Amino acid sequence: MAGDRESVEEQCDRAFSHADNRAVGMEPTYSGALSFMRRRYSKDFRAADVDVVVSGVPFDLGTTNRPGARFGPRGVREASAQLAWGRHWPWPFDAFEHVGVIDWGDVFFESGNPQEMLGKVEAHAEAILAAGKSLLTLGGDHFVTLPLLRAHARHHGRLSLIHFDAHTDTYEESGRYDHGNMFRHAASEGLIDPERSVQIGIRTDYARENHGFTVLDADWVQNHPLQASIDTIHEKVGDNRAYLSFDIDCLDPSCAPGTGTPVVGGLTTNQALQILRSFVDVRLVGMDLVEVAPVYDVGAITALAGAHLAMDYLCVRAAQKLAGSGVAPA
Repeated sequence: MAGDRESVEEQCDRAFSHADNRAVGMEPTYSGALSFMRRRYSKDFRAADVDVVVSGVPFDLGTTNRPGARFGPRGVREASAQLAWGRHWPWPFDAFEHVGVIDWGDVFFESGNPQEMLGKVEAHAEAILAAGKSLLTLGGDHFVTLPLLRAHARHHGRLSLIHFDAHTDTYEESGRYDHGNMFRHAASEGLIDPERSVQIGIRTDYARENHGFTVLDADWVQNHPLQASIDTIHEKVGDNRAYLSFDIDCLDPSCAPGTGTPVVGGLTTNQALQILRSFVDVRLVGMDLVEVAPVYDVGAITALAGAHLAMDYLCVRAAQKLAGSGVAPA
């Protein structure tokens, strides 16, 4: 038992008291310091036992509908406490025994200066990638993905994009930069390869000409076996390095009401989780989870869905590490 190995102090506030970055253990879900999944708060991302750095970007000045996603990182961290009491289902291992994860905290920028946010987030991601680590980023509205992609593409080359969303975010707005057009800018900047990218769950109109992305809209996903979506994503991405961006409004509002632009007819949380869990053989370089706006949430179900998705991503990374060491995940 944990009490046999640890002092009382080490069993409380694990966000500060974890002995190392791969430590596991339980803490009451209703108390203690609220880092993501009770991981240790640390700025030392260069430590040898760090593999993934969790960061928050509390920015929502790129929204075109309801604001509030600036509270997303806090909401997802709080919801994640419900998941941190033991091994994450359905994985047959504890991810934190194999992947060292820290919570770096939030990237700081002046709230009224979106241009500063771009530079700060890109520099933050650049430093972490240069240290040989990977990022799991909690937004914030979806515009925060653009500086993240700039840093990841500079480090890894032109990327495939695996994009879960109700919107394509490729809308043409002359000269504008916001959460509805950053993937158009990312494609024009050469950060992503649309021909090797997939958008899942789309259910708003978009310009199909010169679009380039493979779109598995919400109706297509719902009307085909889930394996068809999984197979299409794997076929399009192939062996290219891929960045995973998950807008929580990909989920139906019955599963995720707490978001800025909810659209009915979306994926269930379980459908999204099953697709994400299939990515063990995809060359993922990073992930962001965006557009959680707790002020519109009901019973924290949106934040909890976001925490589950982010945690499953960490389990995918752990499974990849196990497979790379010759120990195949069950």
